[in-house]
Amino acid sequence: MTQQGFSGKRTAEIVDITYRQLDYWARTDLVRPSMAEAEGSGSRRLYSYRDLLELKVIKALLDAGIRLEQVRKVFAYMRNSLGEDVASANLVIDGSSSVLVHTGEELIDLLQNGQGVLNVLPLAGVKEEVDNRIVTLFPETAAAILPPLPIAANDV
Repeated sequence: MTQQGFSGKRTAEIVDITYRQLDYWARTDLVRPSMAEAEGSGSRRLYSYRDLLELKVIKALLDAGIRLEQVRKVFAYMRNSLGEDVASANLVIDGSSSVLVHTGEELIDLLQNGQGVLNVLPLAGVKEEVDNRIVTLFPETAAAILPPLPIAANDV
């Protein structure tokens, strides 16, 4: 089965950002569409489901008051360290000056100046939030564009 992609317009709607933000983040290599890049006039970017999760994590960081420059550092580390499982970590945020990543086994200060913990931003709910947004905005195609649910051991 081939994975269905999301247009830039749909991606922006699902992640709840502006198309202008999405375009800027793609042009500055924060999150590039992994399924198809825009290549000249008339071509379209195509984002994968994983791209949606990454974009939602970035939006959560920005909404928590982290500056875009710091988000880039945090996200680069998370992407390199956690790979495809970016939404599984918890971020601990001290104002807008420190971001710690907790992966269940270790706590890592990404910006090297964490003093006190003021806010914990769990990212585990990002997948469910994106899924719910897809179902709400595009119910007619939700089954085709959402990844299949894992099969529980007792369902076999």
